[in-house]
Amino acid sequence: MATGDTRAVPAVRIANDLRTPRSAAVAGIIFALILGAAIVLFRSAGPIRSGGDTSWLTDPARRREVALSLNLIPFAGIAFLWFIGVIRSRLGDREDRLFATVFLGSGLLFVGMLFTGAGLLSALLNLEARSGAVSADTVGLVQNTTAILLGTFGARMAAVFTLSVTTAGLRTHILPRWLAVAGYAAAVALFLSPPISNWAQLVFPCWVLVLSLFILASAGHPGSMERTSDARE
Repeated sequence: MATGDTRAVPAVRIANDLRTPRSAAVAGIIFALILGAAIVLFRSAGPIRSGGDTSWLTDPARRREVALSLNLIPFAGIAFLWFIGVIRSRLGDREDRLFATVFLGSGLLFVGMLFTGAGLLSALLNLEARSGAVSADTVGLVQNTTAILLGTFGARMAAVFTLSVTTAGLRTHILPRWLAVAGYAAAVALFLSPPISNWAQLVFPCWVLVLSLFILASAGHPGSMERTSDARE
């Protein structure tokens, strides 16, 4: 009996550690830094500046930058999914079901579009590496599809995610007003950003970074996310 109790305690502690605000903060910081680096590399290489432009495919340096940015995307997605999971765990039973559905759905759709766009460009790189030449029509189709996925639909899903997290944070008294105002401003910027804006996509990882740093700094203090201790316990 005593042996069983001893084994149960570490398992409970591990589960609690995985749901702490620091876990959300670390995951958010990792996501923001990786996605921000990927966007900078991707935009500097310019694979979707204009449809049909194949110059980045024939330039080895620019092609390597695009390949590196695409290789970073899966790790950003994994960190973002962890960020979503920990935030939902901390909100617990205080989370409104409407906002929970929008929050989770928009986050998953954002990751799905991010992976789809990266997959399309990765396929284009592989096709160029194998055949040695890709038609301008193929390049234009992939570029325009990727631009629409990331610049239009992906940015709007990021805006919905930001809006739902900010509103839920205000309703549960997790976020201060200044951070809520920043969240609403970021959501509006993402909603209104042009479909093919060079740097507008950086708004979302920057907001996640600020939110994560706040969570990390306030963890363990009164009024922080620790106030939302699980109602399930």
